[in-house]
Formats: sequence, C-alpha cells, structure tokens
Amino acid sequence: MTKHATLTVCVLLALAGIAQAQSTTTLSVSVGPEAALTVTTGTTNLTTSSTTFGSNFTGTTSLTYQIRTTKSTGTGTLSVKITTDFAGTGGPSVGTPPSSGDTLQYTCGTSAPATPCTGSVTASTASSTNVLGFGAGANSSKAGNSEAVSWALTDDPVYATGTYTATATFTISAT
Repeated sequence: MTKHATLTVCVLLALAGIAQAQSTTTLSVSVGPEAALTVTTGTTNLTTSSTTFGSNFTGTTSLTYQIRTTKSTGTGTLSVKITTDFAGTGGPSVGTPPSSGDTLQYTCGTSAPATPCTGSVTASTASSTNVLGFGAGANSSKAGNSEAVSWALTDDPVYATGTYTATATFTISAT
C-alpha cells in the first residue's frame, strides 16, 4: 500500500505542475497621419561654369521624406522658404534683388505618391512655396522616398565678388 500511495502522490504532483491558466487582451492601434524629412545635402554650393554671365549659378539639394496621409481626406505638402537671405553688401538677394529679374528659382521632380511642383518656382523670403503635394492615402516607403531640388540663381554682373550664404528651410506636413 505504501508503494501505491507514493505513486499516486507523484502522479498528482506531476499533474499539478501542468496546470495552466489563460487570459487575453485586445490590441488596438490608431494609425494617424505622419511626416518626416531629412535634408541630406548639408550645404548646397551654387556654381557656374560660365565666365561671361551666360549661365546661372546652379546646385542641387537632396532630401528624403516619409509621409502617410489620411486614407480618404488627407493631404500633405513639402515646402521651402528662404529663412535667411544672402548676407553681405552688394551680393545676391532673394527678398530685395539688386536688379530687376534677379531670382533664386528651383525645380523639383519626383514620382508617386507626390505631385511635384510645376516648372521653375521662384523662392521667397516672405512665404513658403510648394515643392511637393500629397493627396489622400499617400504613403512613402518605410525607408523614405528621395527628392531633389535643383536651384538656379541669376548671375548678375552687379554682384560684388565674395561668398554669400542663405538658408532654405524645408517643411513637411500631413493631415
């Protein structure tokens, strides 16, 4: 009888270690519109190959964006504003050009999900101008989509020699 009782106790102890309990939770996530932007060209040098005022100063700024807009009613924009004009006496200026017709312009080009700017856009110190537009349900790749903004600054003989810098601030938004 002692052997049988010992065996019964061992079986009951083994079964007690197997007992389990379960409970659940419902996971809920609310995914909203988002946008992120990285300008990958820290300094865009505007240069010209002309020595006779035949070509504009040109350069390209590269950036990567990520975006997700609301499925049925969302929109988004990527815009740029010259937040610090070219500094220095006698040089180029976006806000108050030294000669009529002097401009800093840009062109952009991209593929879905964005709609790029059309033609050459004149940059402004007064307000932001659109680089890209996004419609409802727009989403980039997880790694981000690449974009390039090509700049062209009028080469005016009245510019005094020297180095001049301006700051272009890019902003992205999504609803």
